[in-house]
Amino acid sequence: MNEFLIGYARVSTNEQDLTAQRNALEALGVRSNLIYTDHGLTGTNRARPGLREALAACRNGDTLVVAKLDRLARSLRDAKDIIDELTVKGVKLSIGGSVHDPTDPVGRLLFNVLAMVAEFESDLIRARTREGMQVAKAKGHLRGKQPKLSTAQQRHLMEVHRAGTHSTSELAELFNVARSTVYRTIQRQSVDR
Repeated sequence: MNEFLIGYARVSTNEQDLTAQRNALEALGVRSNLIYTDHGLTGTNRARPGLREALAACRNGDTLVVAKLDRLARSLRDAKDIIDELTVKGVKLSIGGSVHDPTDPVGRLLFNVLAMVAEFESDLIRARTREGMQVAKAKGHLRGKQPKLSTAQQRHLMEVHRAGTHSTSELAELFNVARSTVYRTIQRQSVDR
């Protein structure tokens, strides 16, 4: 029976490039036509077509190859689901050239430890991002979405609204914005008074 090396690569954003991962997989012996990819999908999203195809391509005795564990899974639950599927199929997992047999107790332990580290790293990234956003907000650099109307336009809208000569729909049409923008502006201006 022929045993194949099936490769999987993933990048989280559309701006990122898969070339480095593809090169790493080919250097590990994976043929280019057996590399499955996902572009612009996070590791926490299990609905990844490339991963689904890679797992479907794996047969008993094959090895699923990833350049790094975080390319495969970013949560312990996801990693466990993937390793359970590989175990049922009799497929080994190679992470950067280190092969782990999920049917072997030591291989399973190593994989679970690596999966916990990947999840921990993901949690740290989220925490640092939230912390950075709080600092930016405190410094006034993170202000959220800017209003559709300038300050002068908001003032004019409020004057017309207070005159009672136009309905909300008419105000939206007059200022070329959605009705929700008119409602938000009225609400914001009422609170600011």
